[in-house]
Amino acid sequence: MPPVFAHGRLRLYLLKLLDEAPRHGYEVIRLLEERFQGLYAPSAGTVYPRLAKLEAEGLVTYATEGGRKVYSITEAGRAELADRGGELADLELEIRDSVTELAAEIRSEVRGAAGDLRREMRAAASASATRTAEEESWQTAKEELRKARQEWKEQARRAKDESRRAREEAQQARRQAKEAQERAREEVQRIAGQLQEQFARSGGVLGSLAGAWLGGGTPTPTTAPGAAAPAGPADVADAAAPADADVDADVDADVDADRASHWAVDLAPTGDPARDLDRLLDRFRDEVRDAARDRGVTAAQVAEARRHLEAASRRLGTTFGARS
Repeated sequence: MPPVFAHGRLRLYLLKLLDEAPRHGYEVIRLLEERFQGLYAPSAGTVYPRLAKLEAEGLVTYATEGGRKVYSITEAGRAELADRGGELADLELEIRDSVTELAAEIRSEVRGAAGDLRREMRAAASASATRTAEEESWQTAKEELRKARQEWKEQARRAKDESRRAREEAQQARRQAKEAQERAREEVQRIAGQLQEQFARSGGVLGSLAGAWLGGGTPTPTTAPGAAAPAGPADVADAAAPADADVDADVDADVDADRASHWAVDLAPTGDPARDLDRLLDRFRDEVRDAARDRGVTAAQVAEARRHLEAASRRLGTTFGARS
């Protein structure tokens, strides 16, 4: 097929379209497709570079509207259009001729394809031994074609339904994952709030010791009515002094026993002593870690905590029976 526009003709026709009204690039492409009755549509790579060249030559200008360039013809562009009026008239005739040629080519291709199909059908019919066999073969072919079309339609419908269901399931899965994530976050926040509230309410002895050792401040747990107030940093320092001489010495057993009676009372026994011990150790670890995180840790505090933990480990080893 020969080129739709000869050299320089598209440039001239772009000036004509912009002389009719200001337009953006996509609208120019659409109008060209309409002028050719849908038989030809230039690509963006054909139109936009030529608009940019016309703008560089001062024949068109543009203004940005809604993020798009709207091109308008300038006086210089109108002058060139007027000078080339005869060429423009010839171009209109060329466009009509091009449309006619394109339509003729398409009709010829369609006729050729139809002729080939008719010849193939005649050849298939003539291969039958008798007229009855020919008719039966023709009816069979028609029925098979009808079934094939029906099957294609059904397959297309099923594929479309499956694609829609897959999209819906993916969207539902994303929603459920997001909801599960939100629920998990809320649950973690709820549990953290409960632990903080329980720690403040129980005034655990181990949590209080951890706060005094690592935080350097005076812990403020809530004590039960009639119970002794938790020891402050001075009490812990007094209790830790003998440990410097002998890590096996007791760390103020009376104070520990009094405060331990109110520590972790919210952890109800499960009937499994091993599990109950694990829960107590988890509570101790969480309170020490929270105290260290909230108040900061120094190397000296870590060393002192190690001495206290060593003494506690030995005492618990004695309680449960040291391994041989």
